[in-house]
Amino acid sequence: MKIMIFPSYATYFHRFVLYRTNIAISQASKTSVAINAARLFYFLRMTLGRINKLETFGSVDGPGIRFVVFTQGCPMRCKFCHNPETWDFGTKSPNGADNGSFEISAEDLLKKAVRYKPYWGSDGGITVSGGEPLAQIDFMIEFFEAAKAAGVHTCIDTSGVTFRRTGETFAKIERLMKATDLLLVDIKHIDCDAHKELTGHGNENIIEFFRYLDEIQKPIWIRHVLVPGGSDNDEALTRTRDFIRTLGNVKRVEVLPYHAFALSKYQELGIAYALKDTQTPTADRVKNANEILETAKYTEWESSRK
Repeated sequence: MKIMIFPSYATYFHRFVLYRTNIAISQASKTSVAINAARLFYFLRMTLGRINKLETFGSVDGPGIRFVVFTQGCPMRCKFCHNPETWDFGTKSPNGADNGSFEISAEDLLKKAVRYKPYWGSDGGITVSGGEPLAQIDFMIEFFEAAKAAGVHTCIDTSGVTFRRTGETFAKIERLMKATDLLLVDIKHIDCDAHKELTGHGNENIIEFFRYLDEIQKPIWIRHVLVPGGSDNDEALTRTRDFIRTLGNVKRVEVLPYHAFALSKYQELGIAYALKDTQTPTADRVKNANEILETAKYTEWESSRK
């Protein structure tokens, strides 16, 4: 004969209490569930930037005192690059060691930056360098739009190598430029073949980037690294000057003498340093470059120092 075992009164009471408790918890949790769902949705949509390092008191990366962000990853391989640790897009250096980069949201990065806002004065702000900032353009858009909403001056230090005047890529560039106050852009070499020899890339789209920035009258500072045996020749300097003269948005032109200060970085990373036998240009050659490039006539940037 089968024996039937019925729950006791205490068991029924226990189940009833659990049932009512679960209902209460469920009702009380509806709001928090909705909030958590919204947070999760925001998190999933959020673009994280991969950053190599931060500099809190930069003084050579745009006007005033700057909070400087060095992004991780660059498609170029400039022979004179002084940040080879920022080349690779992942977490490893060429020698296999951790490159020290980290991921962060635009919101959290801006929170870090604005802590230093009292030191910026009226002309400082945020500069994003690299690496190549435009290689992380989705993050840059989020970061700079948030920065502008907070009243922060924004500047990008870029090679322009990722620029394309087509499709979604160009639409993103246009959107980013609306949140960008100033760009620091390099003319590494005016000749396309020589540019490729020096950087690993031609300069056709970079020249097109300059023309686009001129069309929208976005203020730029032009930098030219003077490399003996490379960019330091009068014919190339004259062609560079002639190109700069076609632009109406140039606020400053700088000649940056090549130096080998980053040699120890290359040695540590196990990267062959192509310019190890190249000397720093003489003072006369630097003066010559400044004269040919007419750097003295671009003085509008100095108004930010007054």
